[in-house]
Amino acid sequence: MLFQVYGEGAAWQFLGWILVFTCLVLANEIARRTKAGGMLCFVVLPIILTVYFIAIYVSAAAGAEWALNNNTYVHMTSWFHYAKLYAATAGCIGFMMLKYKWGIGKTQWFKAFPFVIVAINILIAVCSDFESAIRGAQALAETGTSWWLSSEGVWLYGGWWNVLNGLAGIINILCMTGWWGIYTSKKKDDMLWPDMTWMFILAYDVWNFQYTYLNLPTHSWYCGVALLLAPTFAAAFWNKGGWIQNRANTLALWCMFAQVFPLFQDQGKFAVIPRLYADGFMDAATHPTAVDPTAQGVISVLSIVVNIVVFAAIIKRSMKLKKNPYKDEIWKGTKDYEEAMSRAE
Repeated sequence: MLFQVYGEGAAWQFLGWILVFTCLVLANEIARRTKAGGMLCFVVLPIILTVYFIAIYVSAAAGAEWALNNNTYVHMTSWFHYAKLYAATAGCIGFMMLKYKWGIGKTQWFKAFPFVIVAINILIAVCSDFESAIRGAQALAETGTSWWLSSEGVWLYGGWWNVLNGLAGIINILCMTGWWGIYTSKKKDDMLWPDMTWMFILAYDVWNFQYTYLNLPTHSWYCGVALLLAPTFAAAFWNKGGWIQNRANTLALWCMFAQVFPLFQDQGKFAVIPRLYADGFMDAATHPTAVDPTAQGVISVLSIVVNIVVFAAIIKRSMKLKKNPYKDEIWKGTKDYEEAMSRAE
């Protein structure tokens, strides 16, 4: 089992997962279906939160107790969380510009924006993976163990699995094809990327799950499972071709929630830890004495294998069709592509 979700607390842990998954699916529907919903979620709410974050750090610098003890200030200090929140939000805004043809969203060159912003988001995670590998190596040299304590008080176990998954993330960027094949749905509720078929989604989901499992272990039950399955679920059943929009929407909204309410997943009955923590708990004040990194190694191998296989399939198909996989849409004629295009204007 990947997570420690057994015993008398399991019911609460599964309930927490169901709540997160359901709320993300519903929140995505609110954000995608109307202009008002999108503006509220990705313009108004981020502005309010930005003011709140600035107030926290300014007040903390001044020594204000409310800020120094604020959960966001105490538990969510990593550069990664803020980078991810604002990069995902920028993606959501850009996707709305393309969907509604606002401003530069009408231009042909801006159709490459989805590839650029997704690549940036992936690279942010890749950098974090490599950082963990380096810190794990440093800790091993200094202490004889690969455990290192993050700025947020989480014990991480860095190693070769981080390097392997970081490389898988770089390959995953190359698995995005048909950069210019961006469309608006007939109902004007979705930005469609038809060439982003189930093959890329599978490669991305495996890679990103492993990223969270390695670098956000105490959160990965939610951000590595529920958060990844919510957009995939929507794309599979009623939103063909709109996966990347679903992903950006749910990611941005989850980052906002997690940044303000970190204790939902960090402490209490909804908290879940992976099998890595063989002591059965994770406490910043207590250096782990036991570790089970088996799943970390296995999933990293799976991550890079899946991404290599998908990339190889892209090269094979592009050579067969004699097309540039990035300039041209190479999955035309496949079931996934045609179902997505049937929704386009």
